[in-house]
Amino acid sequence: MPLIFLNGGAMRGGPLHHLLDGAPLVAATTTAPRYRFYSVAGQCPALSPVAHGGAEVAGEVYDVPMDVLRDRLLPAEPPELELGVVELADGSSALAMLLRRPGASFARLTDITEHGSWQAYLDAREKAA
Repeated sequence: MPLIFLNGGAMRGGPLHHLLDGAPLVAATTTAPRYRFYSVAGQCPALSPVAHGGAEVAGEVYDVPMDVLRDRLLPAEPPELELGVVELADGSSALAMLLRRPGASFARLTDITEHGSWQAYLDAREKAA
């Protein structure tokens, strides 16, 4: 089964965790420091690989059956994201949802890299409200 790095609502305790259909958690980890991290319209996170100025982003790696990936996870993703491969902190690779390559129009992207995780961003946003 493929490993997928999740960093948003499908993580433990998140509103989309049920989509994993019981797939086992392999590790809580971070990406290698090669990504910028964005909020897409305040609704979901998105990783974007960069050559310089990247940071580690926290998430969870799951061992997900292909049918769960095909039938549950991918259909729930917004159009701003696409399936790709990320490098994890230990140098290994995993599937992940990435910001679509340039060429598409993204009107509401907020760089949240400084927060390091989706939950930290949500907590900061709630505190500021």
